[in-house]
Amino acid sequence: MTPLLVAKDIVAGYQPDLPILHGVSMEVTKGEVVTIIGPNGAGKSTLAKAIAGLVHVTSGDVWVDGTIATNVAAHQMAGAGVGFVPQTANVFTTLTIEENLVVGGAALAKPAANRQIERVFGLYPILADRRGDKAGVLSGGQRQILAIGRALLTEPKLLLLDEPTAGLSPKAAAEMFATIREIATDGSGVLMVEQNAKAALRMSDRGYVLAEGENRIDGPSSSLLDNKEIGAIFLGARPDDLLPVNQRNDP
Repeated sequence: MTPLLVAKDIVAGYQPDLPILHGVSMEVTKGEVVTIIGPNGAGKSTLAKAIAGLVHVTSGDVWVDGTIATNVAAHQMAGAGVGFVPQTANVFTTLTIEENLVVGGAALAKPAANRQIERVFGLYPILADRRGDKAGVLSGGQRQILAIGRALLTEPKLLLLDEPTAGLSPKAAAEMFATIREIATDGSGVLMVEQNAKAALRMSDRGYVLAEGENRIDGPSSSLLDNKEIGAIFLGARPDDLLPVNQRNDP
């Protein structure tokens, strides 16, 4: 299958002479969830922002659906079918849920925007039930649902998520992962940066491990979960923690 997203040899950072990414490459195909993991400072969020047009790429290329998209402005990336949900400040807290969605659909013709808003309300009844509430009173998980729902208004081919479960309770994180899986099942490709690495890999199709701004390991999520080196270094677990219960050396 032709990849929906191809990032090839990406060098990027917040200052031209101080790159954070040093030749990172990865792919996402339609209908799959790909998770980027790695220690703090590895460049995970920088990569997502570089793909989204928010961080300048000094070398390498990004293709979306076969079209070159390197350093395309963020608003143009949205028009090209790329949705990006940042980790923080991803909703307008002083606006209502419905007003947040209206703002998110501003680029659409009004009849289309109204249809898409009602579609999002149908997907996420928790938003529909509270459409008149200010976004600032929502829980962390509800805000993330609103941010994702707003990104889905334009029916993106590719959805970029930066730490979607940050600060969420285990229950809310599990619900968020289920939501992300459903988005991919509906046909979008999802590239997700996550610190909750083990849980994210369990619901992903593939994963990439970054360290010091470089690719280190990649492959099917199941193989990454079974990789003892990753378990010990990146996932914060002893190697035995990733073994079946009957093979562990627990005391």
